[in-house]
Amino acid sequence: MVDQLRSQPGSSDIDVTIGDFATTKLPGTFTLAYLVRNTIMNLTTQDAQVECFRNVAAHLARGGCFVIEAVIPPWQRLAPGETVIPFDVSPAHLGFDEIDVATQNSWSHHYWFVNGETKTFSAPFRYVWPSELDLMACIAGMALRERWSDWNREPFTTESRSHVSVWQKVG
Repeated sequence: MVDQLRSQPGSSDIDVTIGDFATTKLPGTFTLAYLVRNTIMNLTTQDAQVECFRNVAAHLARGGCFVIEAVIPPWQRLAPGETVIPFDVSPAHLGFDEIDVATQNSWSHHYWFVNGETKTFSAPFRYVWPSELDLMACIAGMALRERWSDWNREPFTTESRSHVSVWQKVG
């Protein structure tokens, strides 16, 4: 990704740090930090997710915001005893989440069909509920400022399948 960035005009003006986003330290403070497209779930333990919130809070200026976009765990759509739920079934792609409700861990399985070939990819995740993220933010010294169902700021309801949450550093 860094090579792709560096191939673009003006990219030398963008600082790049390579490291674990839960623990990497940077100089200075920021007014905004964000994780989009379920990135928080790439940290596959609760401890790592909490450490990410603490790390972000340490880098935010007072009043700065941390924004996360993530799906709502699809467990309410699982029938009792089921562990697999499709998230995309289309002619070019099949996507399934294999879920362990007891540990909040899942494995996302992808199957792409391109030019007569099948390409596969699987990755582990740790689903996290918005209320659990709120507690992580509280532990890190942040408070929920806003939550929407999507980037269009639609209201977050019991029917929402995703959320965009904004926490603000209070201390």
